Amino acid sequence: MELQHRRSLLHRCARSGDVVHAGLVVTLLIGVWYAQALEVNTGKVHFIEVMNGSSVLLPCTYASCIGIKNLYFNWQFKDNGTLIKLCEAIIPAEGVEPNVKVYHERVEFVGSSKQNNISILLHNVTFEDQGEYICFARNPKEKDRNHSAIFTLYVVDELREVDNTLTLIIVSVLGGVIGLIILIMVVKAVVLAILNKVQEKNKECLVSSSGNDNTENGLPGSKADSKPTPKA
Repeated sequence: MELQHRRSLLHRCARSGDVVHAGLVVTLLIGVWYAQALEVNTGKVHFIEVMNGSSVLLPCTYASCIGIKNLYFNWQFKDNGTLIKLCEAIIPAEGVEPNVKVYHERVEFVGSSKQNNISILLHNVTFEDQGEYICFARNPKEKDRNHSAIFTLYVVDELREVDNTLTLIIVSVLGGVIGLIILIMVVKAVVLAILNKVQEKNKECLVSSSGNDNTENGLPGSKADSKPTPKA
């Protein structure tokens, strides 16, 4: 009876260990899958401020470790909660240029699949164009998972001038401090050099005066201690 109980416990432990190992394997597979997933990016800065009446580039690129096939993408403008499609296309394979359908007269597709670029250009910007633009992509090789990135556009009458006064003050202060430190180091080096020379001269004077004192006092080894040789 006791032997059967022990066997049952061992069997349960083995099963629990298998479950743990299976869980770890699934976690690793999910991590690898996400690492290979399609990535859509609108750049390091996800907004831009432009003047009314100018043209602006809305950037968007994609990347995938497992490659693409029939990659679908589109651009949409979020107008008071309503998504307005600006353009769309399908990229059959890597390096194959898409046949882009444009639904807005002031939108121009300027991307290239050879550079994984699906950016668009918006001409003659108006205040009504201000808002969020969504770059959307879907790769069938990833079981049609959806990916998107948002780029925000701000439209102004004139671009704001950046006040560099504070920057100039900071740079001037830092330059003055650095210059002062260099000056102090130079003065210190000169003073130390002068002190070293003075100390060397003092040592020479001490040695010289010590020799003169020995000579004048007739100490042994001095010239005053020498006597004339007696005549025979």
